[in-house]
Amino acid sequence: MSSIAEHYTYRVHWSPEDDLYVGTVAELPSLSWLASDRTDAFDGIQRAASETVADLLADGDPVPPALADRKYSGKFMVRVPPEVHRQLVIEAAEQDVSLNRLASSRLVRA
Repeated sequence: MSSIAEHYTYRVHWSPEDDLYVGTVAELPSLSWLASDRTDAFDGIQRAASETVADLLADGDPVPPALADRKYSGKFMVRVPPEVHRQLVIEAAEQDVSLNRLASSRLVRA
């Protein structure tokens, strides 16, 4: 397996529509692998990702970096409607916490 693809974010879930397990990889969202066995779906999507990365490299195309290998600042901006902003500020004040702490705790629970 390509060393880049080894660090990719893989998921396997059951698809009632297909009556099969579906393997996906977050860094290559157009790829999926169907299998009747969860392990086969996982192995299949890993192989497909590795082959895709090899093809991209061979063609000189950019390869998506693994999400796990990226550095994160811990900061991002979220835009909300003014009324939602007001409600969150009120709730934060009532809980005696900062708006940032309230939003962070809500995101962790999501």
